[in-house]
This record gives sequence, structure tokens and C-alpha cells, in this order.
Amino acid sequence: MKSAATLMVQGTTSDAGKSTLVTALCRWLARQGVAVVPFKPQNMALNSAVTAEGGEIGRAQAVQAQAAGLAPHTDMNPVLLKPNSDTGAQVIIHGRAVANMQAGAYHDYKKVAMAAVLESHQRLTAGYSVVMVEGAGSPAEINLRANDIANMGFAEAVDCPVIIIADIDKGGVFAHLVGTLELLSPSEQARVKGFVINRFRGDIALLQPGLDWLEQRTGKPVLGVLPYLHNLHLEAEDGIDQRQAGAAAKQLKVLVPVLPRISNHTDFDPLRLHPQVDLQFIGPGAPIPSADLIILPGSKSVRADLAFLLANGWEPALQRHLRYGGKVLGICGGLQMLGQSIDDPLGLEGAAGSSDGLGLLEFSTVLAAEKQLRTVQGRLCLEDAPISGYEIHAGVSSGPALNQAAVQLDDGRSDGALSVDGQVLGTYLHGLFETPAACSALLRWAGVAEVQVFDYHGLRERDIERLADLVETHMDTDKLRELCGL
Repeated sequence: MKSAATLMVQGTTSDAGKSTLVTALCRWLARQGVAVVPFKPQNMALNSAVTAEGGEIGRAQAVQAQAAGLAPHTDMNPVLLKPNSDTGAQVIIHGRAVANMQAGAYHDYKKVAMAAVLESHQRLTAGYSVVMVEGAGSPAEINLRANDIANMGFAEAVDCPVIIIADIDKGGVFAHLVGTLELLSPSEQARVKGFVINRFRGDIALLQPGLDWLEQRTGKPVLGVLPYLHNLHLEAEDGIDQRQAGAAAKQLKVLVPVLPRISNHTDFDPLRLHPQVDLQFIGPGAPIPSADLIILPGSKSVRADLAFLLANGWEPALQRHLRYGGKVLGICGGLQMLGQSIDDPLGLEGAAGSSDGLGLLEFSTVLAAEKQLRTVQGRLCLEDAPISGYEIHAGVSSGPALNQAAVQLDDGRSDGALSVDGQVLGTYLHGLFETPAACSALLRWAGVAEVQVFDYHGLRERDIERLADLVETHMDTDKLRELCGL
């Protein structure tokens, strides 16, 4: 059997378009019947997904799996770092948390992490024709090059070709590309097989002199210039996307506080893009406007983020909001904040200790060493609507409020709580707005009389197809097929 080909996409900067291009290439290959699988050796992000086997990977790799027509698997992202402070992160290997580490300690741990990366890559090459790899950040981060597993260190280890992508919308695209190439070693430069320029607006003829100069200066071909796609939606790997869907009249105003360690804010993408919803992320120090629904999001450091919330005046704002008939929803860490206390006796998310919750629901939470990871289905307490989602939490909650559950799960468990007056709802389920029936029921609960059904999964599919069309139209597909060993 012919060995699988591995092709790696690296970027000149974060947010250059690596995730987008890998997604596009996965769908482009899948449409041709090629068995392609996405792979990111090391990811640092607080947006994650749960696989069927109960592991945790970066959210972007789950979207890339969809583009390839696959179910997400932990081998697609063997190393995931979830920051819990400015200098430390939870380290997840093959879908399971192994430790919390400071940056210096992780630097020494990279050799162990590399073994996990190569193990996953070997399994993928045995099962697929093409492994499409996404780098992280930039390969020209000089301070991170020692024992690198995310970019050229991986490419050198498996001896694969590399494409470098840069975002022209940021400006300085030629400096980004030439400078990145210049900072690589001779062997790394040799494995760069071409450049891609992303998010171009305007007349391509005006860019052509620059492309000719770039190819002459570097000896590397420009494999494509991808145009700026308006209204493109792919779930963000890390940064919060605040773009809204256009609508003549928004009927529901939703507020979400931006916590320092907010996690899985992709939960809100179906709301942000819903034509009847005006969703606003409220940053620190910003005034808290009136709203119909306030959602407390997930958090990687719940007690610290709760302290941040209180310091920014959200507790009196929530009380005022409820007095005037508004609704409050807590998701995962946000659910824990709604209770009476949060105990972290093992210091899993910071210093060991206990914090008072907001006291809006009668239960308490204790953080336990074993993280709960599972995909789930069930019925929402509102309208008995079917719901699906996933759990990622270390907290174990108990108390009388949980007797009136928010969700009855198909595995026999119950989840979350709905207050007696029906104004406060909390759940551990991420992704709850992606199920159309559950999303509609929640919007009616929050105040929309006639809900317009919104197919979020269909929107994501449409945009993945748009990306694959760009590859077909604007890239050197013959060269791409060659690089993929086809």
C-alpha cells in the first residue's frame, strides 16, 4: 500500500488563515473521494470539542473533521493547551488532561508531547491517504524554536512539505512572507513549497507585480491568492467573533460578559448569527445595558472569573435584570456561578479555596480531579425539545435546585436546573443552541413569540463548500495534488 502523504499549512502570524485553508483543503480533497484527515500537532485554545470516545480536542479540528466527512477523534489534535493564567495552562494529551504546567515546565515537557504527536500521526498515516496538517502561530517565533512540535519541528520530524499562508488584509504581506522565510533554517526553507495569500480585496492585476517580485526574490511559487469572503463563518479557534447576521428587526437582545478565561464561546455562534437575535459581548469596564437574556459563559478558571464578574458590577445588574422579568442562562462554568458556592479543594483552577456563588439557584459545586467529557443527547425541560451537546467540566454539582432539571439525558442522568419562577436556567451542556428545536425553545423562553428556524449546521456546511470552491478557482490545484501525493 502506498504510504500516506502529509502536507502542512503554516502561517506568518496567528489568524493568518491556517485553520481556514486546512478546512478548505480537507473539503476540496473529500469532494474528490480522497481519504483525507485533519491534524494539528499542538493547539492552544479555550474553544474545544468532545469526541465520541470522550476525549477533548481543539474546536477548529472538529470543524475540519466535518469538512473531511469524519467524526472528530483525539488523534486529530494530540496536544491541546488550555490557558488558565497568563503563564500557565492545562496540558491535554490524547484527549485527557495530564497536568497544569507553567510555560517553563511545558518547554521541558515538549519531548514527551512530541512522542504523543508522532504516535497520533503514525496512526493517521496508516488509515488515510492524505494527512492535512495545521501549524500553530508562526514558525518564525525564535524564542519557541527549541524542541518545537507545532511547526517546523514537526515538519522536519516527519519530512513533509509546507505551505505558508499570510493575510494581506492585515497589511505588510510581502514582509510577512519574506521575513518568515528568512528566519527559517536552510533545511526548513527547502521544505517550503509555496505561498498562499489570504483575504485579498480588489483588482488582482494590481497585485501581480508584487507576486512576480515575491517569486523572483524567494524562488517559491505563489500557489494562490484567496479573495476576501464576506459573511464567512467558521468557528473561531480562540478570538471572539462579534459579527452579526443582518436583519431588519432584531427581537431579542442577549448579553454575554467577556470573562478573562472565557471558554467555548463558540456556544454563542448560532445566536450571534440568528436573524432575530442581537447578541453583544460586554467587555471589562463597559456599561451593562438592558437586555432580554443574560448568558454566563463557560470558564477555564471559574472562581477567578466569578470574582472578575463581581468586580465589574454584574451582580447588581443581574438582580435588576431579574426584577424586570429578564431571563438568565448559565452554561458550564456559568451554571456553577449561579449556585451558592464553588469549592476547589485541590487547587485545580488556581489557589485552593472556596468562593460564594451568585446564589440564584440552590446548589453547590466541588471541583474534582477527573474531568467529565462526553457527548450527550436528551430532552430540554422547555417544550420537551430534543437537544444534543457535549460536557467538559471538572465540577460536580449537588443541591435541591437540581431536582428541577434543565435537561433529561438519554443515558438516564439529569443535567442542570430551572428555577421555580422559570427565570434562571443553567446547564453543563455546550453546543445547546446548535440543535434547532432546542434553540427555538430557548428563544421562546427568552421572549421571542414567533421564532424563525435557523439551520446553523447547514450554514457551516455552506461556508465549508464556499471555501472548497475557492481552492478550486483560485489555487494551483495541479501543484496541490502533487504535494498531496495524488
